[in-house]
Amino acid sequence: MRLIFVRHGDPDYQNDCLTDIGRRQATNTAARLHDEKIKAIYASSNGRAIETASYTAKDHGLDVQVLDYMHEIWWGDKDQNIDESQKIPFEGHPWSISYKLLTEHPEYAGDKKWAEHPYFKNNICMDYFDRIHSGIDALLEQYGLKREGNFYRCMEECSDTIALFAHGGSGAILFSHLLSISFPIVLTTLPFGVCSVTVFDFAAMKGEMTIPRLEIFNDMNHHNEHDLLFKM
Repeated sequence: MRLIFVRHGDPDYQNDCLTDIGRRQATNTAARLHDEKIKAIYASSNGRAIETASYTAKDHGLDVQVLDYMHEIWWGDKDQNIDESQKIPFEGHPWSISYKLLTEHPEYAGDKKWAEHPYFKNNICMDYFDRIHSGIDALLEQYGLKREGNFYRCMEECSDTIALFAHGGSGAILFSHLLSISFPIVLTTLPFGVCSVTVFDFAAMKGEMTIPRLEIFNDMNHHNEHDLLFKM
């Protein structure tokens, strides 16, 4: 079983849709995925992700199935009434506080210890973790993969390929979960551009455990130099 992850194209955040460049990127991405035998196409509930997915869906004659739990994350202090001195730096921006946490407090780099630090423990972004984890595990179970610990057991052999169109933040949580890498490490070491293609492979025989394998990461070769944008 293979999961193709695509970050949405260049966004018009105010109107939650794609810019003209974003639409060209979505067209390029549909061409990039044309020869993939995609069985189902999923997208977050944000308009920019659905619009990006629609180009590939049309090319494959599929509908876009919306997964609300994959909508983009938000961040900031959970308690808006705390003293200014206690507020999370950078307004809780996950990418910025990840760098600050790992460089100033490296003891929090391992596994789930980072989630205990106030930068994340008191951050709105953590509210999305359980939703995304349980949501993606339920999706993969539909394709014969049942989560056990950090990996998956193959309950039924499946050779399907599915595509998921989402975001930089929700995608980073997804990567963290599938690869069992801490969220701050993903945010600081695995940046991926708009309309990039990433592929996870879950090869396994029935009854065996499978460790998700990163087959392709941040592929943007399908864009020409005018459409090649790398935005965080």
